[in-house]
Amino acid sequence: HHHPLLASSSRLRSLCRLKRIQGHMMSTHVEPEVLLEKVGRAGVITMNRPKVLNALNLTMIRQIYPQLKKWETDNDTDFVIIKAAGGKAFCAGGDIRAVTEAGKVGDPLAQDFFREEYILNNAIGTCRKPYIALIDGITMGGGVGLSVHGRFRVATEKTLFAMPETAIGLFPDVGGGYFLPRLRGRLGLFLALTGFRLKGRDVQRAGVATHFVESKKIPDLEKELVDLKSPSAEDVTRVLDTYQNKVGIFTHLSLITRVELKISKTALVGSDSVEGIMQNLKADGSEFAKKQAETLSKMSPTSLKITYKQLQAGASMSLQDVLVMEYRLSQACMRGCDFYEGVRAVLVDKDQNPKWNPSTVEEVSDESLEHCFSSLGERDLTL
Repeated sequence: HHHPLLASSSRLRSLCRLKRIQGHMMSTHVEPEVLLEKVGRAGVITMNRPKVLNALNLTMIRQIYPQLKKWETDNDTDFVIIKAAGGKAFCAGGDIRAVTEAGKVGDPLAQDFFREEYILNNAIGTCRKPYIALIDGITMGGGVGLSVHGRFRVATEKTLFAMPETAIGLFPDVGGGYFLPRLRGRLGLFLALTGFRLKGRDVQRAGVATHFVESKKIPDLEKELVDLKSPSAEDVTRVLDTYQNKVGIFTHLSLITRVELKISKTALVGSDSVEGIMQNLKADGSEFAKKQAETLSKMSPTSLKITYKQLQAGASMSLQDVLVMEYRLSQACMRGCDFYEGVRAVLVDKDQNPKWNPSTVEEVSDESLEHCFSSLGERDLTL
């Protein structure tokens, strides 16, 4: 007859062994956050955090960047496709909560995240091989950075595009200072200040996407791309063009056209400051102007002023110079208070009631603004 203690210890041992086996089985089921695979002669990047709308974190950036650089020089790879799992989002933004937690305690993640994200944005912008982003679903902030600088961006009816950073005390970064002022008219400035959301076909009409393809055709499109034998950029264009559904483009005055007409009639044209835009919107009186004025009144005043200046400067800068400027701005936001307060109000407590400091655009001094744009010396981003 076993001693009870011995019996229990052997039972404990077998329990531990069982737990170990289960633990091992479970750990083998942990999905990687990003999948990197070769399919034929294509390098395929799949964002794989569908539960958090494929939010981009530093781990993912550190996996994507070296692989992209390797594929760019590799003789067996002709082009790169980036897409996402889950069907709801391409990538709804960067993992901003982790960044604010780090910023509060002076953890280097607050520098590393922006630095490495912008280095990746630049790698996408300078990629020598065709880079095709399938932005089928929510694409905001960091997700825009992973797509918009690439040569081809395919939107679908499920695409929802926005740069909503002014609402959280940040600014439209990831190269927003480069691509936004290059959209037609004042459209980029409008999108940057208000965080206005574009949907579906309008994402292509606005020039954010290069193509529009119905969501259900994406798998076929992808297969056809992957089957191409050493394609040139022209070959890729030809395939994308055949999938682009051209009907209905001229059948109605699209939302984007209506929005652009409204923008051109209101404040966003005639004024050369955020204060001017807000005054003009209030004076305008139209439904559209009232709505935009109300939106802007909720945004961080500091963010609005940074963003206006960022886009004004970025209009005549290279992508590299824009990213260096934006890195400086990111670190200024890390030193300030609005970013932490915005994330608290919008993402953490969700009371949607941030207390901005300063609380009005008029109170944001030119000196404090200049300081945000000033060089960080050897801590600057180098590309």
